[in-house]
Amino acid sequence: MTFHRVAWLALAGLVACSPALNWRTARSDAHALKMLLPCKPDKATRDVSMAGAMVALDMQGCDAAGATFAVSHVRLVDATQASAALAGWQTATLATLHAASPPLQPFEIPGGQMGVRWVVQGQRTDGRPVSAQAVWFARIQPDGIDLFNAVVLADKTDTAVADTFFTGLKFE
Repeated sequence: MTFHRVAWLALAGLVACSPALNWRTARSDAHALKMLLPCKPDKATRDVSMAGAMVALDMQGCDAAGATFAVSHVRLVDATQASAALAGWQTATLATLHAASPPLQPFEIPGGQMGVRWVVQGQRTDGRPVSAQAVWFARIQPDGIDLFNAVVLADKTDTAVADTFFTGLKFE
């Protein structure tokens, strides 16, 4: 292993273990996804229109080290609507960020389906630039399908921190 690779791995480890990022496990009563968040999350639920129906959007998130970390979830009764709902959710997020459609990368989570990941540069509501790293995935249940979005919003892309956040998503 080269010195540069060792130095990069050490730096990534320091960033992921930074005192400003106090990683802890969080859970929700709305789903079986366990989350690793770098701060104590706030929780909220609101009704949104998705796949032609009003559904409860369950959210948990927090701000740490200049970044926002959030996990959102909805449950659809009609699993055939999952692909369209995930695509629509991504399109709405890109529109909010004033960002172009990025290349999609596969995102795998054991027990999940339809996972994708992307990174975009966009704008906050006040016009300042923002980097967004996000994953979307689904989990099929006997009585419907759970859809998830996890996102890191920051002034600049920090892949090591986002990787820690995304790999900390696990189904119980």
